[in-house]
Amino acid sequence: MDKGRFSRRDRLVKEKRHDTYEPLGKWPEPTVCKECGSLFHNGRWSWRQPPKQVHKVVCPACRRIADNCPAGYVEIRGSFFKEHREELLNLIRAEEKLEKEEHPTERIISIIHEEDHTLVTTTGVHIARRIGKALSRACHGDLSMQYGDDEKSIRVYWSR
Repeated sequence: MDKGRFSRRDRLVKEKRHDTYEPLGKWPEPTVCKECGSLFHNGRWSWRQPPKQVHKVVCPACRRIADNCPAGYVEIRGSFFKEHREELLNLIRAEEKLEKEEHPTERIISIIHEEDHTLVTTTGVHIARRIGKALSRACHGDLSMQYGDDEKSIRVYWSR
């Protein structure tokens, strides 16, 4: 019996590279982002001053923002958030500032206010998780997190 003729062809093929915003190889050093000015040096992005001769690219965070393709979603629900909206938004912005100082590719893309919830979209999973934990630590409430395939995306739900 010829296995090629009778084998299953409906199985999924695993992708080699899942996150399209991660580079195929290493960026040439030093590299600076044309949009935000962050510098890729010694294998990571930082906010240091670039040298005179650099390669110029658009960093993964700026590409995600331009394409509006978030890696993290933080959904905030409940009457507590409606009553303390400004305080909690200030907390979210403060967490973004702290995370962005260390990791320039972790940023908030947008904050969308809907009728029954607020959605914060982020460029990375770490800042989304950090925002969720900060809300839970400061105001308690219910926090849950769901990672996507290969932990390249996250959905964080907080309510009180």
